[in-house]
Amino acid sequence: MIVPLDMLNEQQRQAAVNTEGPCMIIAGAGAGKTKVLTTRIAYLIQEKKVDPFKILALTFTNKAANEMKKRIEQVIGPAAKNVWLGTFHSCFAKLLRIEADKIGYPSSFSIYDTTDSKSLLKSIIKEMNLDDKTYTPNTVLSRISSAKNRLITAQEYINNPIYQQDDEEAMKPKVGEIYVQYAKRCLQAGAMDFDDILLNTYLLLNQHLDILYKYQERFQYILIDEFQDTNLAQYAIVKDLAGIHKNICVVGDDAQSIYAFRGANIRNILNFEKDYPNLTIIKLEQNYRSTQNIVEAANGIIRNNQLQLKKNVWTANEKGEVIGLIRATTDAEEGRLVAASIFEIKMQNQLRNEDFAILYRTNSQSRAIEEALRKINLPYRMLGGTSFYQRKEVKDLLAYLRFIVNHNDEEALKRIINEPKRGIGPSNIEKMVVAASDHGIPLWEVMCNAKNFLSGRVAEAVEEFAHMIQAMALDLTKKDAYEIASEIAKRSGLLKSLYEDKTVEGLARYENVQELLSGIKAFTANPEQVDTSLATFLQDVALATNNENEEDGEDKISLMTIHAAKGLEFKYVYIVGIEEDLFPSSMMLGSREDLEEERRLFYVALTRAQKKVFLSYTISRYRFGKLKQCEVSRFIGEIDPVYLHMAHVTNSYTEKSNTNYTKQFISSMRITPQQKSVKVKFQAYAQSSKPAFQPSDTSQLKSGMQVEHPTFGIGMVISVELTGTHKKARIAFSESGEKTLLLSFAKLKILNNSVEG
Repeated sequence: MIVPLDMLNEQQRQAAVNTEGPCMIIAGAGAGKTKVLTTRIAYLIQEKKVDPFKILALTFTNKAANEMKKRIEQVIGPAAKNVWLGTFHSCFAKLLRIEADKIGYPSSFSIYDTTDSKSLLKSIIKEMNLDDKTYTPNTVLSRISSAKNRLITAQEYINNPIYQQDDEEAMKPKVGEIYVQYAKRCLQAGAMDFDDILLNTYLLLNQHLDILYKYQERFQYILIDEFQDTNLAQYAIVKDLAGIHKNICVVGDDAQSIYAFRGANIRNILNFEKDYPNLTIIKLEQNYRSTQNIVEAANGIIRNNQLQLKKNVWTANEKGEVIGLIRATTDAEEGRLVAASIFEIKMQNQLRNEDFAILYRTNSQSRAIEEALRKINLPYRMLGGTSFYQRKEVKDLLAYLRFIVNHNDEEALKRIINEPKRGIGPSNIEKMVVAASDHGIPLWEVMCNAKNFLSGRVAEAVEEFAHMIQAMALDLTKKDAYEIASEIAKRSGLLKSLYEDKTVEGLARYENVQELLSGIKAFTANPEQVDTSLATFLQDVALATNNENEEDGEDKISLMTIHAAKGLEFKYVYIVGIEEDLFPSSMMLGSREDLEEERRLFYVALTRAQKKVFLSYTISRYRFGKLKQCEVSRFIGEIDPVYLHMAHVTNSYTEKSNTNYTKQFISSMRITPQQKSVKVKFQAYAQSSKPAFQPSDTSQLKSGMQVEHPTFGIGMVISVELTGTHKKARIAFSESGEKTLLLSFAKLKILNNSVEG
């Protein structure tokens, strides 16, 4: 087949065909970067005759990887399957499976998820007799994860006086010792956590130069999607791999770098040219997603950031509607107004629920929104919510499967040894752990010879459990994942115990296990799945990202955090809670870098919309159990007022008593220049004991007229100008100084009609 270069614009085409040497593709929001990446890979294989086995393409989500595979296969056929294409973790886990023995791991190593890691840390903290309120698993794991992402091993950590001083100042001086024990126990259990996959790949390549050279020669072309989200470890690995051929292509947008809390380092993309002086830079600046008003408003926001790669995003799409502002008195009313707005627009335009998305800064904001949607029967889905694979009964069966593959997986063992109940209590498990430690042997060996370490019925129960695991392990090479899983679900007693629980919750848990078995069956029955082994299935599950929920095909409104919305698009987007200390978050105001990340997050939120954006804010909001007064976010103030309009939503769909609520939306706009950006301040005017302020018709306002403003007082009109479809007036107030007001918002009383001659 012919690579479809004619489907690309000139900049996209250049990005697809300039395949040699280092290349950075700066792709603005909605610029078609996935199309460019897939076309570039197809071009390498089809036109440049590159062996697909020599191409490494890295993404951040399974969804993105699957989409790319599908598109490439549509162009070049089955050869696309031979590209090493997947997430960083899946590709590097694949590499580690091949080379694991070089760093002391079995090729069947387990992959610990966050729950497993916290469980192991909890055990270590208890064994070290440390205060579990000071050394919480969450805090310690975060510290260890941060170190690993900076390529700091346990020994390097404990030997570094700076890290030790930091821990002492944080009143947690034993973190280094915990890290050492955690690393030791993971190695003993033949397990890696997600951070280990990156750290161990880096160590493997740097400690075994023959392995590094092997993969440098193999991966002659390296492509990285969402490069702005890479951390130090990820970039260090790909930089090493590209050391010989230097055919490294990174695609990203610094304006959408929003994952610093996960360790993402925006300087990877900002400083990429320093590592590759002969870099080719190609900018994809045409937005195919959003209207002109949305694109221009977003451009105005992001210009306030100092740390950025300059680009001029534009679109040939229609001008579209301006951004709607929704002002509410409380978060409950905010929910009602947003729900009412969606209902109204949906009915008027015959739209589907899936055309709408509601985005928020924190998950806690969803409560009021969900209640409002339920009250008027608008169906919704939570994206990024609790994963199917995080449900207890599902994790129990998966732990059985993990332990069958890897008998040294201590965390899996602890989960299943008494699930369902076998009379093997925590004290017996602790005795076996101590015995294993005292004799320097694996816990599994203690279990297989339990009668040497335990007595009576407990020893029999443990050995009976061990024999069951051994028998199932013998089938690993004979049976596929589904055959083993269905058999262990029965032999372990899991299915029986769940089936016997006739409560609603018990039935749901039983159905969840049946659904897991159905999923494993689908995995093994897939004709494109060459390897149907249990180990491969478990790796796929472990590497699945929590924020990629299965689509159920139903027509629903999407609710999610803005972080979860990255990469998605919707016709109508509502961004709620645009208030100081909420968005931007109060935790992100300590430095300019943090504030700029919050601004990038706002930019991402705006650019999810195709046709229309609504921003909502409240005068008061319940936070941490208290009703607090709110201040409108500075981010609203950074949008040029020509792109803003106060939305008047009818609320008759939710509460008849609120049909006249739009009277509360009477506002004025104040604009003051600051640091080359326009700051907009919204002042709300509620009813007061003073006589009602009677504004004048300002359609004929001219320079020289004397006017009164309800907040700024009396002033003289300096000039009136038309910007787009809106009029602005520059007015010198005697007490408040010079202000620029948007006449469609401002309330002015004309005191005289004298005009400068």
